[in-house]
Amino acid sequence: MATLDQCRAALDRLAQNLSSADGNVRSAAAFDRSLSCRITDLDVTFLGRLSHGAIQDLASVPGPPPHKAEIRLSMAGDDLVDLVDGKLNFAKAWGSGRVKLEAGLRDLLRLRTLL
Repeated sequence: MATLDQCRAALDRLAQNLSSADGNVRSAAAFDRSLSCRITDLDVTFLGRLSHGAIQDLASVPGPPPHKAEIRLSMAGDDLVDLVDGKLNFAKAWGSGRVKLEAGLRDLLRLRTLL
């Protein structure tokens, strides 16, 4: 089971990947939305903003998210680490229910480029 520090490091790597991306990925990430990532097996939620192609103001809170973010992810810690490391395909994980993603239709269409 991934630790809290490993999950934070994975999100930091994801933020770095987004900020250094170019082309379609960079333009898809260049919008301003609140973001939550619930790590189910650790009972913790990471909160932040996806803004200008980066994840900003990343913080963690115990338990479920205190408010409904515009983009909501939910998964086990190991799945987060494997997704960021490229060991787990997002589409397959989402299709099988290992990863849950909730967002508005317009955001989902933009996010498909990132995922």
